[in-house]
Parts: sequence; C-alpha cells; structure tokens
Amino acid sequence: MVARPSRLDPPGIIRSHGPFVMPKFFFSNNHISKMHPTDLEIPKLLDQCEVKRIKRGGPGGQHRNKTASAVVLKHLPTGTIAEANERRDQSVNLQRAIFRLRVQLALEVRTRRNRVPSPLWQSRCPRGRIAIDPEHEDFPRILAEALDVIEQREGDAKNAAAELGCSLTQLVKLLSLDARGLALLNAQRAQRHLRPLKSRQSE
Repeated sequence: MVARPSRLDPPGIIRSHGPFVMPKFFFSNNHISKMHPTDLEIPKLLDQCEVKRIKRGGPGGQHRNKTASAVVLKHLPTGTIAEANERRDQSVNLQRAIFRLRVQLALEVRTRRNRVPSPLWQSRCPRGRIAIDPEHEDFPRILAEALDVIEQREGDAKNAAAELGCSLTQLVKLLSLDARGLALLNAQRAQRHLRPLKSRQSE
C-alpha cells in the first residue's frame, strides 16, 4: 500500500493508509506549513470531525453494555478514525476516543516543522531527558513532533534526536511508549536500508 492524498486532505498534510506505511510530506505549491492536528485545541479538532454515537457490546459477558454510548470519531481532513466503547458513560467514551484519535493522528500525519524543538518539547525534555506519560494529554503532540522531525531527517533518528535536544536512546524510548511509533520508525529505516532500532538501543 502506498501513502496518498485523499480528496479531503488539506495542503501540507497527507495520511498513510495501512498500519506501518510511513506517512509522507505533502506540500502546497508555496510550501506553507500546516499546524499538526494534534496541536489543535480539542474544540477545534472536534470541529473537523464527524462524531457518531452508536451501540456496541462492551465488557461484561451477557451483561455487556448495549446502550448507544460508544463513540466513533472520524477526522474528515485525513480520514483517521478512533473509537471508544468501554464505558456506559458516553462522555467518558468521548474523551477516550478523542485521545485515541490524537495518538492515531500523531502516527499517521506528517507536517513540516519550522521551529524545532517546540516550547512544549522543551518543557517536556529538560536537560535532554524526555518526561512524558503515554496517557498524558501532551503525549500525542510530543509523539507527532518526534515523528515529524525523524521524517524531515529521512529516518536518521540520531540526527533527529540531536535536533530535538535529546539522546538517541531517549528518542527511541519515547517511541517505544507506543509500539506503533517504533514500528513506523523501523519501517522507514528499512526503506532506506538502515538497521532497525530497539527500545533503549543507541546507534
């Protein structure tokens, strides 16, 4: 499968289709950068989404949740989809679906960054050590920035880490917080005939 723009993709964003196909840059003619969707405030992100509330079977065996409390979000500019249905409380499922959507966008969407590292990255990477919990609301933004810079450095994680002000070990550790992040990096490195990296491995 190949990465390709859809008719809904705005200039500056392209979505990859498939679990480990590396996202690619897609520039408008004037090369104007676009804000990564993970950097949007939640209300603005939801403005770009189709929200469906549907009936799903949740946990509990025969007593599974059969109410229409499941939430499915589709980010219209990219086609990225996320869902949450674990809880009977629809508002809780909505918040979980939003977080999952932001993580998925971090993995799937690449944009060019003119200012690296960002203020958020600097606040999360004091003295070169990345401090972030994978469940924290900042995680999708940090993950997206790391993958954007790696893409700009053509899969050279060591140079990307230097640009971000951390060690390669720290960068790989960050990507390992979501196994898909490290898999994406290694898929990109394989395309460029570079050896794969493992968690806590230095180059």
